[in-house]
Amino acid sequence: MGDQLTYAAYAAGWGAVKRLPESAANGLFQRIADTVAKRRGKSVLRLEANLRRVRPDASDAELAELVRAGMRSYLRYWCESFRMPVWSRERVKASFEPEFVERLDAAMASGRGAVLALPHMGNWDLAGAWVVVRGYPFATVAERLRPEKLFDRFVAYREGLGMEVLPLTGGANTLATLAKRLREGGLVCLVGDRDLSASGVDVDFLGEAARMPAGPAVLAVQTGAALLPVTLWYDGTPVMKGRVHEEVAVPGTGSKREKAATMTQALADVWSEGVREHPQDWHMLQRFWLADVDPARLAASTRPAPEETVQ
Repeated sequence: MGDQLTYAAYAAGWGAVKRLPESAANGLFQRIADTVAKRRGKSVLRLEANLRRVRPDASDAELAELVRAGMRSYLRYWCESFRMPVWSRERVKASFEPEFVERLDAAMASGRGAVLALPHMGNWDLAGAWVVVRGYPFATVAERLRPEKLFDRFVAYREGLGMEVLPLTGGANTLATLAKRLREGGLVCLVGDRDLSASGVDVDFLGEAARMPAGPAVLAVQTGAALLPVTLWYDGTPVMKGRVHEEVAVPGTGSKREKAATMTQALADVWSEGVREHPQDWHMLQRFWLADVDPARLAASTRPAPEETVQ
C-alpha cells in the first residue's frame, strides 16, 4: 500500500502540476516547502544536520533560514521536473545558463568523449535536457526505485528529455555500456556525490570523511574521456546557473584504482566548494558523512567495485 501511495503521489504531480499556470505552480511548491521545513520531519532534520556541517558558524536562526531556502530549492527542482515534459526546446534552452560550456564543447569536438559529473545540486534533469538541446545526447544511470513502476516512470520521463537511461543495478553491465559510449566519442552524465556501499571511494568533503562512487573517475581512466565536474545553483531568477569546471586529469602514476581514487577526491574538492558557495541548493536529505552512518550498514555492503566491471 505504501508503494502504491508513493506512485500515486508522483503520478498526480506529473499529471496535474504541468497544467497549472506557472505562477500558481511556483507559489504552491514554495508553500509546500515552507510547511515541510516548519514541521521539521526526518528528512528536514537530516538536511539541517548536513547544512550544519557546511555552515558550522551559523546561528540557529541562520540555519533555520538556510533549511527553509534549501527546501524551497528542493521543491523548485520537483516543480520544474513535473512541468518539463511539456516545455519546448526553446524554453529548456532559456532556463539554464552555464559558465565555461566551451570546456564541454572542446572535449566533444576532440572525439575523446566526456563524463559530466554532478552533485545533487539545483536541477540536474534540467541541466541534462539543456545539454541534449545543445546537441549532445548522452547516457546516464538511474537508481532503481520502489515500486518498480515508479522507476519505469522516471526512466520514461528522462528518456522523454532525450537521455539514454541505464539501471544502476539489476541490468546488464551498466559501466561497460557507458564505457562503450565514451569510446565512441559520446557523452555520459552522472550524479556522483553519494555512495555508501563498499565500492565507494573514501574522500574528504569539507573536512570530514565521506564516500563517493568511483564510476565517473573509473570511466575516465579506462576510456581516456574527459572528466568534467559541474556545479549547479539558483540565484533567485527563473534561470538556473551552473559551471563546467576544468577537466580532472588522470594522474601520471599509480594503479587504476589509485588514479580513480585521486580523481574522485578532486571531484569532491570541486563540489565541496560549490556546496560551500550555494549550500541551499545541495539537495542532500540523506545521510552523507560516514560519521552519521551505522558502521554495520557499511560493512554489510557487497556491491562489486566498478574497476572489476568495466571492460
